[in-house]
Amino acid sequence: MVKLTHAEMRSLDDALDMGSGYVLDFSDRTMAEFFDDEFGITIYQDRYAFNGSSKAKHMRAFIAVEDEFTVARVLRSLWDYRESLDRYSHTERGPAIKERFFALVTKIEVGGAVPRTDAIDRFKNDETLEELIATIERDIGANRPVAALDRLHTYCMKKFGHLLDVRGVTWQRSEPLHSRVGKYVKALSEERQLRDITGQIAKNAIGIFEKFNYVRNNHSLAHDNELIDPDEARFIYDAITAFLRFIKAVEAERFGA
Repeated sequence: MVKLTHAEMRSLDDALDMGSGYVLDFSDRTMAEFFDDEFGITIYQDRYAFNGSSKAKHMRAFIAVEDEFTVARVLRSLWDYRESLDRYSHTERGPAIKERFFALVTKIEVGGAVPRTDAIDRFKNDETLEELIATIERDIGANRPVAALDRLHTYCMKKFGHLLDVRGVTWQRSEPLHSRVGKYVKALSEERQLRDITGQIAKNAIGIFEKFNYVRNNHSLAHDNELIDPDEARFIYDAITAFLRFIKAVEAERFGA
């Protein structure tokens, strides 16, 4: 099932010209033929009729009940058809409509889910840490990974400093994030047997966190920067938190942290 906000549905209405109950320039017959020929889907059936009988209502019902892959595939094909129509080729709002449409299609393709925050744990009693985590959760809850990257970096600085402290490993506050991560990975490798692939991924993470320093300083809200693309921001967030999720599991086993 694909769940869209009212604003997202309005973006689809604009892109597919569904405001008056139509879908682009389709008649009932040509819309049925399009879905059957392109996808083997019978669009006029009870499954898609619970909103009403118009073409637009069938389309909205189709989006609501089908899986993300199917919906995204149909939407991309509908856009290709839209671009073949002269009536939409030179509209003033066309570029903005296209940008919003494909941003939404991309969101649908990846499941529409916002990034996870379960790797961000409250590892000690600290008022600053509480506010930091709350800010990350608010940004991620609002699907704003670009805004979350700066705070995620600060969280990681605190997290790896804490992990080194509980092991009695010396570190300096001036040390960059990747240096703290490197010391942690070294300590982890010494205290437990890691499979070759796990050890390699952990070592590679040091370089990833070094690049994260650069992104935080040059492409996040930490400074007056040119911001990173939202899709890249989410990819970076997911990669960093995947490592944090592994660490959380390891530390729960060892320290109950």
